[in-house]
Amino acid sequence: MIRLLVLATFVVILNETIMINAIPRLMTDLRVTEQAAQWLSTAFMLTMAAVIPVTGWFLQRVSTRRAYATAMGVFLAGTALAAVAPAFEILLLARIVQATGTAVMMPLLMTTLMTVVPEQDRGRVMGTVTMAMSVAPAMGPAVSGLILQLGSWRFLFAAVLPIAALITWRGLARLENVGEPQLSTIDWFSVGAAAVGFGSLVYGLSRFGAGGTAVPAIIVATGLAAIAAFALRQLRLQRRDVPLLDLRVLRHSGYALSLLLMALGFMAMMGAMILLPIYLQNLRGLSPLQTGLLVMPGGLAMGLLGPVVGRLYDRFGARVLIIPGALGIVAALAGLTQISMAMPYWQVLALHVLLMVSLAAAFTPVFTLGLGALPAHLYSHGSSMLGTLQQVAAAFGTALVVTVMASRAESRVAGGAGQAMAQLDGMRLAFVIAAALAVVMVAAAFLLPKQTNPAEEPETASADIDLEDLELTLEPAC
Repeated sequence: MIRLLVLATFVVILNETIMINAIPRLMTDLRVTEQAAQWLSTAFMLTMAAVIPVTGWFLQRVSTRRAYATAMGVFLAGTALAAVAPAFEILLLARIVQATGTAVMMPLLMTTLMTVVPEQDRGRVMGTVTMAMSVAPAMGPAVSGLILQLGSWRFLFAAVLPIAALITWRGLARLENVGEPQLSTIDWFSVGAAAVGFGSLVYGLSRFGAGGTAVPAIIVATGLAAIAAFALRQLRLQRRDVPLLDLRVLRHSGYALSLLLMALGFMAMMGAMILLPIYLQNLRGLSPLQTGLLVMPGGLAMGLLGPVVGRLYDRFGARVLIIPGALGIVAALAGLTQISMAMPYWQVLALHVLLMVSLAAAFTPVFTLGLGALPAHLYSHGSSMLGTLQQVAAAFGTALVVTVMASRAESRVAGGAGQAMAQLDGMRLAFVIAAALAVVMVAAAFLLPKQTNPAEEPETASADIDLEDLELTLEPAC
């Protein structure tokens, strides 16, 4: 069952970054600008950030099979629509539909894993899950580069559609329900505040790289205000034990630290994913296929190491993996600050592989340790918050490196430097900022415990004892 969920999650998350290499082709075929084409990736992240907070409530309300059927059915509909989209607007709508299905699959996988897998085996199984949640975005540009070399951008969706349909059919045939659905109401104010808050935050962050700071700053401020209203609403709803997203997960220090480490790691990964294709294609003249092949070994290494890292986690705990992994991320990003027009391709390849291997060493224990720190009834809320923060971190990392690169390049051009050298200098500074964030990741890693035992909720909303239940409990003893 876990294998089927991992495979399904890998396929749907792969689509988050699969459009990165297709932007030049889309600009020509659909006659749109680069800014408009970027929306195919931005809208995907936006939708994920807006929908994922609702999945905690959704997964508690419906059975495992129904959640799986809903998620994959919506994803298949979006993929089919994208493959035949006659215009850019229809393709953008299809991407939003795809993202809605993807947003359900990630928390569903994590919640099911934490429920059915014994604690002593979670590291090994989470190693496989890491492949789906971390390697799929890393493999997206490589896969799309290969497919685009063979034909139209529509093949990106036509190739995914039968694979996703087969996985859906196999999943519905073998998947079993885990736990019992709980009937509950939904607070629509919370739904709206989450959609506006997380959606505006991701959108505002993505706009920083497009020039100008006033409008993006206003959008980000609006998002933060809506998130604050959402958080206050959840605190009020927690008194009745009916929050849309239970913020009590943040009371567990192991989970909160894991969120920080995961966010920093995703910022580093997405920053490198954005900068390296620009460097390799715009400055070094490689094709999308050549770029995809050069970054593919790093993605493959990350995936293959996931199960190995998981077994090491079960045996030795988290710190012995996360600390070296964080140090490796710093070393790789520090090496990339030295990129030049003459840097050998094998050196770029080696630094990228080091980055991906180090991320693999960190992500698996971070996910396992973080969710393992929560009591069972908070698994769905913990995985929802994890998925939401991934999207925010990805958008923030992308916006940060692009903004730093563009600002530095503009100042160098104003000082008389050539366009290519100015952009190269901007990339170096962006990698310096990413390396500085990775240093914070190292510091946070030292605060983690070696192993986290499942926790109990420190304060339960239903603390009042029902006297009738107490009488029934004590009756046999009397």
